[in-house]
Amino acid sequence: MSDENSPARSSALIVGVGGLGCPAALALAASGLGRIGLADHDAVTLDNLARQILHRTEDIGRLKVDSGADSIFRLSAEVAVDKIPQRLTRENAVRIIAPYDVVIDGSDNLASKLALNDACAAAGKPWVLGGVLRFFGQMMTILPGRSACLRCLVGEEGAKTRGLDCGDAGVFGAVAGFVGMAQAADALRVLKGLDPAWSNRLMTADLWKNTVGSVRVAQDPDCPVCALAGSEQTKIPARRGALV
Repeated sequence: MSDENSPARSSALIVGVGGLGCPAALALAASGLGRIGLADHDAVTLDNLARQILHRTEDIGRLKVDSGADSIFRLSAEVAVDKIPQRLTRENAVRIIAPYDVVIDGSDNLASKLALNDACAAAGKPWVLGGVLRFFGQMMTILPGRSACLRCLVGEEGAKTRGLDCGDAGVFGAVAGFVGMAQAADALRVLKGLDPAWSNRLMTADLWKNTVGSVRVAQDPDCPVCALAGSEQTKIPARRGALV
């Protein structure tokens, strides 16, 4: 494989080193990705360990970006890890996502997801939405200017609501692992220059009933975020050859 097609030239940012971000990071590192950014301001707590598989008991009290970087290094010392011990906000989102080819959402609240949605639209950056609650999970890959975005999905009123989060309702760890790995798989498709499997489709998983389905999501013609993104088409990397 030539240097030009090497997976070492690809990069991904993971926003939130928790239940979704941990399995996604492991999958990307094992696939030979050259650079992974970990963005999270939190420290590891005991209750995290049931679903956040980058962290161990001895990591309690450490920053998640430090613990996560150590786990990735143990898996593959070839992967460069950027540690970003910050909460992603509307003010810093564009700066944080700028160096990366694709972004994976591991955040646990709608406000952060919307900030990420709008920043990726402004930058023409592909990103993979994810969410888990109790036994349920969902994901969708968003190509700004080319596919439905999160605001198309939740609508104006939905964007103003606050639902339950992981701390309120809990998460079955296997659901987070399932969705996080699926997010990594679609991110790898994007990095290879392929069409993502879950663009304009919301993947839904119910591990209580052991079912997986999908819901079509149409791009809202009146979505102001998509209108903005239309002037900055999604920057999908050229094909880089196999990432395994």
